[in-house]
Amino acid sequence: MSSSCGSNSSCSSGTCGSQDAAIAQQDNAIKTSLGKIKYKILVMSGKGGVGKSTVSTNLALGLAKKGYKVGLMDVDIHGPDVCRMLNLNNKLHESQTAGGGLIPPMMYGDNLKVISLEYMMEDRDDPIIWRGPLKVQAIRQFVADIDWGDLDYLVIDAPPGTGDEPLTVAQNIKDAQALVVTTPQEVALADVRKSLNFCKHVEMNVIGMVENMSGFICPHCEETVEIFKTGGGEKTAHEFGVNFLGRIPIDPKVVIGGDDGSPYLISDEDSPAVKAFSIVIENVEKNLSTAQVTLGSMDSGCACGTTCNPDKCAC
Repeated sequence: MSSSCGSNSSCSSGTCGSQDAAIAQQDNAIKTSLGKIKYKILVMSGKGGVGKSTVSTNLALGLAKKGYKVGLMDVDIHGPDVCRMLNLNNKLHESQTAGGGLIPPMMYGDNLKVISLEYMMEDRDDPIIWRGPLKVQAIRQFVADIDWGDLDYLVIDAPPGTGDEPLTVAQNIKDAQALVVTTPQEVALADVRKSLNFCKHVEMNVIGMVENMSGFICPHCEETVEIFKTGGGEKTAHEFGVNFLGRIPIDPKVVIGGDDGSPYLISDEDSPAVKAFSIVIENVEKNLSTAQVTLGSMDSGCACGTTCNPDKCAC
């Protein structure tokens, strides 16, 4: 794209208004939006059915409950569940556009902003039959076109695997950090190792690993039965040298809460699952706060030194 675009009264390159110019404009919008968000957390898993969306939703709610300003971005394009888990039924066409033409996200309480493809669908049961390029563009628009404002945390719920969606996040949100969810059995762990190696390939920092469905709590006697074994996630975390954030037992109330749109793991109930998840949230806070980039001296003006480089700091 010609550097003369935007600086001269007429453009001889023929690229003004072209796709290249639109992408550059969107890149700037993405950069502006991300510059207002302190921490970006990509919740991912190597395998489906491990409770990743449950962890994402409850993590975002738990952080918001602590008073943080939080965003929850559902990039599981083909199977978005966040709206249903929060009982959010807003429609995009019913919302008023925010300042600067940005799209207002859905709100859950005072501190949680939510975006999902279901927000933009007339019938939420319609299938999304998209190839990679459309999914990439949708995720970029979720960042660029949504009025996120200033956030302490942006929690990103990705589909299982290492395909278009997590790769798009890695390429467009350079400082995103991964939280990997697994269940204890070896079949799930074999796939989660791929997620950890994906993070190595794209040079994404891993906050840590959560072992979900680690034991079943009987609703009658509250004894724990190890249906899917236990300890496999912690062992794998140690093998890869990443933090183990905690294990969450199976509790039927988690399923009921997700179906009813009343997430259970951040409730005030005195149960092993709720207590376990509160430890996960505390470990996420702790591990992110201790992983901050060391800034340069105050004399230099910012972490870049004498010349500002926005790729190195948030200045």
